[in-house]
Amino acid sequence: MIFGDRRKGYTTQMSKLLLDRRALLVTGISAVTLGACSDVIGPPAAAPMYLLRPQFPPATHGPRVNWQVSVTLPSAPESLDTDRIALVQPGNVMDYYANAQWSDRLPFLVQNALVDAFEADNRITAVGRDSDVLRSDYLLQTDIRDFEARYDVPDGIPTAVIRISAKLIAAKGRTIAQITMAHAEVPASANSVPAAAAAFNEALSSVIGQIVTWALTAPLPPRVAT
Repeated sequence: MIFGDRRKGYTTQMSKLLLDRRALLVTGISAVTLGACSDVIGPPAAAPMYLLRPQFPPATHGPRVNWQVSVTLPSAPESLDTDRIALVQPGNVMDYYANAQWSDRLPFLVQNALVDAFEADNRITAVGRDSDVLRSDYLLQTDIRDFEARYDVPDGIPTAVIRISAKLIAAKGRTIAQITMAHAEVPASANSVPAAAAAFNEALSSVIGQIVTWALTAPLPPRVAT
């Protein structure tokens, strides 16, 4: 009986030891599995965000215009109506920079830049977005045709290419007063996203400046003329 009780106790201890070892093994496997999958199931790393903040020259001393303009949200192809930074490889292959983005969708950034540029020029009675409550005399409609970093050779230094068409439309009668196409190309200083973003800002400064200067030469709109 004594031998039997001791054997029973030994068997119980061995069973408990095996269970503990199995629990440790399962826990270890789970930890290894979760560690290996942490990059998959965890939140993705945030992509660096780049700003479009073109610099505008000081206000000019040209004649002031006696009208107001509303800047509509620019239209853009689906490939550019995004916060991703577009690039074009040799052979006209379009792609985007990995792990990099603009601070907002491109049309909103261009609209903000246009409003800021008119305000910086300080020769217009009032300017606002088309979503603002503004009794405008003109509507400025723009279409983003190109806004990409172009590579002549793979892994070369890109050139920021921006092309935007603009129409100035009289709010009264909805007639087109004038049309223009603004264009700029600025080589980046290196093959890097920060260098490309700097080139984009310089090119956008030129394009926006062209549009604002052109718009302020428009004839008096019908409401003002009468």
